Amino acid sequence: MGLLSQGSPLSWEETQRHADHVRRHGILQFLHIYHAVKDRHKDVLKWGDEVEYMLVSFDHENKKVQLVLSGEEVLETLQEKGERTNPNHPTLWRPEYGSYMIEGTPGQPYGGTMSEFNTVEDNMRKRRQEATSLLGDNQAVCTITSFPRLGCPGFTLPEFRPRPVEGGASKSLFFPDEAINKHPRFSTLTRNIRHRRGEKVVINVPIFKDKNTPSPFIETFAEDDEAAKAAKPDHIYMDAMGFGMGNCCLQVTFQACSISEARYLYDQLATICPIVMALSAASPFYRGYVSDIDCRWGVISASVDDRTREERGLEPLKNNSYRISKSRYDSIDSYLSECGEKYNDLDLTIDREIYGHLLQEGIDHLLAQHVAHLFIRDPLTLFEEKIHLDDANESDHFENIQSTNWQTMRFKPPPPNSDIGWRVEFRPMEVQLTDFENSAYVVFVVLLTRVILSYKLDFLIPLSKVDENMKVAQKRDAVLRDRFYFRKDICKGGSAVVDGCGKAAGAEPAAEEYALMTIDTIINGKEGVFPGLIPILNSYLENMEVDVDTRCSILNYLKLIKKRASGELMTVARWMREFIAKHPDYKQDSVITDEINYSLLLKCNQIANELCECPELLGPAFRKVKYSGSKTDPSN
Repeated sequence: MGLLSQGSPLSWEETQRHADHVRRHGILQFLHIYHAVKDRHKDVLKWGDEVEYMLVSFDHENKKVQLVLSGEEVLETLQEKGERTNPNHPTLWRPEYGSYMIEGTPGQPYGGTMSEFNTVEDNMRKRRQEATSLLGDNQAVCTITSFPRLGCPGFTLPEFRPRPVEGGASKSLFFPDEAINKHPRFSTLTRNIRHRRGEKVVINVPIFKDKNTPSPFIETFAEDDEAAKAAKPDHIYMDAMGFGMGNCCLQVTFQACSISEARYLYDQLATICPIVMALSAASPFYRGYVSDIDCRWGVISASVDDRTREERGLEPLKNNSYRISKSRYDSIDSYLSECGEKYNDLDLTIDREIYGHLLQEGIDHLLAQHVAHLFIRDPLTLFEEKIHLDDANESDHFENIQSTNWQTMRFKPPPPNSDIGWRVEFRPMEVQLTDFENSAYVVFVVLLTRVILSYKLDFLIPLSKVDENMKVAQKRDAVLRDRFYFRKDICKGGSAVVDGCGKAAGAEPAAEEYALMTIDTIINGKEGVFPGLIPILNSYLENMEVDVDTRCSILNYLKLIKKRASGELMTVARWMREFIAKHPDYKQDSVITDEINYSLLLKCNQIANELCECPELLGPAFRKVKYSGSKTDPSN
């Protein structure tokens, strides 16, 4: 999760005093990097995935499941047994926001050969097994996006009470500070977001109205005036960073061969983000209730929204410089490639002084406005030991701002003095229950980047439409019930797409360039409307030399994506909803009790470890290979 500096964290007041220093030197650091590597070409394709995991404990006697606050200890052992002992160890482990979370990646980046696709699932299995081997009896590593009873009384092991009145990082009514990773970055982020905003974060998620759900659904917080004002009728109220950053996701980072290719991929994939997010929907439950959304994006966006009332447009500007339209965790606000310029139809707030400085230094308009937009934000954490740096050889101040702009896509310059190239990160996916599913989504996205570059495809539409798609993608059953703006002719760019996008780059976009389509049409195609991404990927595969095993694996992954898009297979969110609805203890009141949560998580863990089949989610042909490492099946 971003930059993890060691040292003594400063208070918000101290950090704020150094904000201009961080921004000024962050720009100098970016310029040093840019001028050193702007002409770098021919970097080979490398890529890797990041999977976030939750540690859970099953109490089979009392039918209860809790989040285990041992992430730091498990992580320390994983790193000691892994990368510290063997630099070529096949897995890498990193901390995450929750002290019940860890993040696993492949030990080395994957390369550009097609056979690499056949190793992704095996590596994910290794990660699951490595982490599981360090857990106690009846504990498990789960890849679930949101823990259904996060923030409910007793949701952690050991149990801790929230401290909304006493001094603490979040002052949450529901989320104890002990559930936050002990690294000072995380509690400092939590505290400083609250201090900068001037109040606790406010998250309101619409509740799913079932047969016996109270209408209106109203929670009362008599002991907390702030909560009483913030909570909305018919919504699930949450008040802490942990409700967003305490969720899990699946991400992919690619190294491009040059800065121009990275900018092109950044733009093209930005339009794909809402489509894949809806396809990977896996988080319908919050704070012990059934919600009316299927994805975490809006929750996590609100959970780190540090904008003041002035910046949110609720009061006249007096102490702040800008009105800012979005949280710092949201969709991108501008395309970076020349062919994207005519589709930049959002009102972009930028730091004019930084923008002018970048132009003077030879940075082009599009990249300059991108960076100047990121730098309207304040640094949220700063360590005493990291204030005065060597701008020519360090990039901590740049990364301080860059890594706390959590957008759907991230454009990543190389670290100083490294052999790493220009990269882009694809960030909207929800993590899936099984290694097979997670591999399928990763392979689909990576293969799509190969096709975009090989066929010079053009998915660009106005960014305002991408924003609309992001809102729609989070809705309940958006995959089946909603339509998304998508470009109709994706081959118009021809061979000129990467290098300048043809002579039409300056023309205004026409409404007939795009249309509203179902995800089934976008993914699988519809005659006379759109060719479909899966048929295009299949065509690409037919023209590539691929060994039989790899081809078989890829086709199985694409089959999952194809069937999720058509509705033949359920999304994880839909499957979870139906599981809850059919549970004998569910009262059709939108409440997820401890026992219901236990049944759901036990089933999720059995599916993840291939102890049972789940044809609604994975299809009837999904292989069933009993994994002997599971410690959580009560029949063991």
